[in-house]
Amino acid sequence: MARNAEKAMTALARFRQAQLEEGKVKERRPFLASECSELPKAEKWRRQIISEISKKVAQIQNAGLGEFKIRDLNDEINKLLREKGHWEVRIKELGGPDYVRFGPRMLDHEGKEVPGNRGYKYFGAARDLPGVRELFEKEPAPAPRKTRAELMKEVDAEYYGYRDEDDGVLVPLETQYEKQAVVDAVQKWRTERESRLCGDKHQEDEDEENIYSVHTEEADDEEMGEGLEEEEGGVTFISHVPVPSQKEVEEALVRRKKMELLQRYASETLQAQSQEARTLLGL
Repeated sequence: MARNAEKAMTALARFRQAQLEEGKVKERRPFLASECSELPKAEKWRRQIISEISKKVAQIQNAGLGEFKIRDLNDEINKLLREKGHWEVRIKELGGPDYVRFGPRMLDHEGKEVPGNRGYKYFGAARDLPGVRELFEKEPAPAPRKTRAELMKEVDAEYYGYRDEDDGVLVPLETQYEKQAVVDAVQKWRTERESRLCGDKHQEDEDEENIYSVHTEEADDEEMGEGLEEEEGGVTFISHVPVPSQKEVEEALVRRKKMELLQRYASETLQAQSQEARTLLGL
């Protein structure tokens, strides 16, 4: 027995349908919603748009249509959605219900709200297209920040380093490095001491040299030296009186310093006694 769908597709059925519609003029939906001024017709066109959207949403669930066909269907669905919004605004202007505010949300076949970006929505297999899948991947939630009380629970003796020596590894290493540091410090001290002693000895040898000594040379050498100095503009000083040595000069300076201190801080009686004692001792 033939099915109803097969009966409707027969030539006789199509001819009969054409005869019934022969005298009727099929009304087309206005291009702009503002051209409609009757509320029942606006409701009718809105329902027609919803029917078209349902058909296309059912078609786009098939992932075997190909990428280009799926993208075209998704664009047509979004275009119909915008047109439906225009008719809902027009219905509200004509005194009808506010579908924008109280109407149901657009859901997919799983009952979830259709995701989109800035008004453009993706349906069915369009959500698995290249470049679209990344739009719906959610970023991992950041780790919750611990409070001060939770952080203080983890603070113990080990946090301050009091248990670093319990593992038995740190102490031998520290002992080894400590011995090496001591050896290096002793070697450095000995090197510095030897260099300092050599420098002091060399300085003493330089200090002991008589800075007041005058070297005499033979007559020929003196005449030659005088000739050279006259050419260079130099002058030679020859001492004809005994010159004190450096040690005698230092002793004289020390005695002078002592006399200045006595005159500044000692009384007259003490100075007189000191002078008498110096006279008796023959100083």
